[in-house]
Amino acid sequence: MQIVENLSVKEKVYIDKLENGLTVMVIPKKETQKKYVIWGTNYGSVDNEFIVPGEKEITKVPNGIAHFLEHKMFEQPDGTNSLDTLTALGVNANAYTTNDHTAYLFECTDNFYEALDELMDYVQHPYFTDENVQKEQGIIGQEIMMYDDYPSWKVYLNALQAMYKKNPIRIDITGTIDTISKINKELLYKCYSTFYHPSNMVMVLCGDFEPEKIVQEIKKRLLKKESQSEIKRIYPTEPEEINQKVITENMEVSIPLFVIGYKMPEEAEQTEERKIIKHIAIEILLNILIGKSSELYQKLYEKGLLLSEPDLSFDFSKSYAYIMITGQSNNPEEVEKEWKKQVEKYKTNGISEEEFQRVKKTIYGNYVKEYNDVGDIARMFLADYFKGINSFGYLEQYEAVSKDCVEDVLKQYLLEEKEVLSIVKPKV
Repeated sequence: MQIVENLSVKEKVYIDKLENGLTVMVIPKKETQKKYVIWGTNYGSVDNEFIVPGEKEITKVPNGIAHFLEHKMFEQPDGTNSLDTLTALGVNANAYTTNDHTAYLFECTDNFYEALDELMDYVQHPYFTDENVQKEQGIIGQEIMMYDDYPSWKVYLNALQAMYKKNPIRIDITGTIDTISKINKELLYKCYSTFYHPSNMVMVLCGDFEPEKIVQEIKKRLLKKESQSEIKRIYPTEPEEINQKVITENMEVSIPLFVIGYKMPEEAEQTEERKIIKHIAIEILLNILIGKSSELYQKLYEKGLLLSEPDLSFDFSKSYAYIMITGQSNNPEEVEKEWKKQVEKYKTNGISEEEFQRVKKTIYGNYVKEYNDVGDIARMFLADYFKGINSFGYLEQYEAVSKDCVEDVLKQYLLEEKEVLSIVKPKV
């Protein structure tokens, strides 16, 4: 068992790669009442074209199948639902699908081993029939229509569609009513057996655990599986240029929503250190430019152009990377204009040492705060693992991020030709 320690937050992660390929990560939190378990597979909405290990032909599956599979995993042959079973134990359980992974989780103070039994049973025993698949098509169809009416989801999805021409990240995680109608039990079993193999999965546990003991408990509950070679994932070749400069949609909103986005190169072969340094530099940069304490935010807030602090995000995987600034404004076009002026001003004048240090300290404080909650810790370690990162790296590489790094990111990635604007406006 590998032990990785971070002295600044006084935390350790115990990592064990089991015989069947499953990676187990335990972050002990002594004297904590809550226990949190999350079991994830490196399988998300973008994985719609692949070669199954041992096969030669390419398998293409309908959009939305990873999310559909996540929904179906709770159903049991005896008619019960594992989510209901876990809730009856007094356990807070859930599941979710992202672009690059699917996860099943629970949090509890009592009945931990009963809940672990249920989690490890339902994730390892899929049950699909023609009838239950057809029923789920109706349920997810309603969910798709509901998401279509969510302005905050639509403004985000439209920003991705403005950036990307071919990459499946531009497609809604849930798919469409048409694509999910093509899903059947055979396809679900095929995707399950391909992507839910232990070698493609990781389990993260955070709470008052003895690492060696809990790993033994997990081993007891694991099914024996033959080893599997790597899944070959196939993604379309994405053009470097953006797909569309502006997308505007009218919906039931009182105040317009906007996303200013930047399409970035994939850079799939980066080292772990490079990924982390770039990520920290982007966070520092965005906060300098338009964070709560920035000159631009104060100006836009005082003018009534921004109603609250915008959400600043950077996401990436092997096949995509993008920056998004999301907010509300009665005049999104004016916000974008002021934003672009600020970007050019900083490119010309550079960043002052004082604001760089001030924002850098704030970002570090935010990283440390993430270690206060067992759920935040477990979800963070899981998501970072699938990106090829150990979460402690953000604390360890923090000092390596210089003002020059941040200015390089500014000049390299905040490019006019890679920028898009997505707006959701009130219906007239």
